[in-house]
Amino acid sequence: MTAPELAVRDIHTYYGDSYVLHGLSLSVRAGEIVAILGRNGMGKTTLIRSVAGLTPPRRGDVQFRGASIVGRAPYAISQAGIAIVPQGRRIFKSLTVRENLVLPTSALAPRTHTLDPGRKHWTLDAVLAEFPQLAERLDNAGGSLSGGEQQMLAIGRALMANPSVILMDEPSEGLSPMLVRRVEEIMRALRESRHAILLVEQNLALALSVADRIHVISSGRFVFDGTPDELNRNAGVLDSHLGVAATQAH
Repeated sequence: MTAPELAVRDIHTYYGDSYVLHGLSLSVRAGEIVAILGRNGMGKTTLIRSVAGLTPPRRGDVQFRGASIVGRAPYAISQAGIAIVPQGRRIFKSLTVRENLVLPTSALAPRTHTLDPGRKHWTLDAVLAEFPQLAERLDNAGGSLSGGEQQMLAIGRALMANPSVILMDEPSEGLSPMLVRRVEEIMRALRESRHAILLVEQNLALALSVADRIHVISSGRFVFDGTPDELNRNAGVLDSHLGVAATQAH
């Protein structure tokens, strides 16, 4: 088995005096999607923020390709090869679609990692080919896009950094069923091109359909770690921690 691209080792994360993450560990390998499921307020986004350097853990370690990144600035973590698709899209609404997309390639965001020859190289043309609706709106302000288009823009912006690891925080939030299917297709394609994806998601059906492994989080601790099939068979976890009956998870 190949070494993980991303490894989280027994991290403990706080907001001030509030103890949020209680010793979480996980790993994500190239060409793998690992999903984090849980109710609101259980620590899912804090986990993403801990990996990205936005809310560093007080104890434990986060390793990218075998090297610790705890304590590094968020921009340095991004430059090293970890991109984030944040919850709520967080695009720059006053900038055009083109300006949003090329930000990761600007002189302000120099890449420090070498591109993996086995992984697709994302250029502006490649991103626009993946998201043709953005190609039609290159000169439009980001704020003028629909919610679905803004999500595509947020994903496209992350890809422009040519990351090895992609952190996706609720990418299906607020999207129509048709656009949720599109997000699913994109994640499958990214896995095929050997990206490692850490996915936080409320949409259980989406997570079950794309994830290779799933962790369920409750009050800052993992209460389940296994495959989608194993989760589907675990009625206790589905009911107690996700609020769904086993028959609804299919």
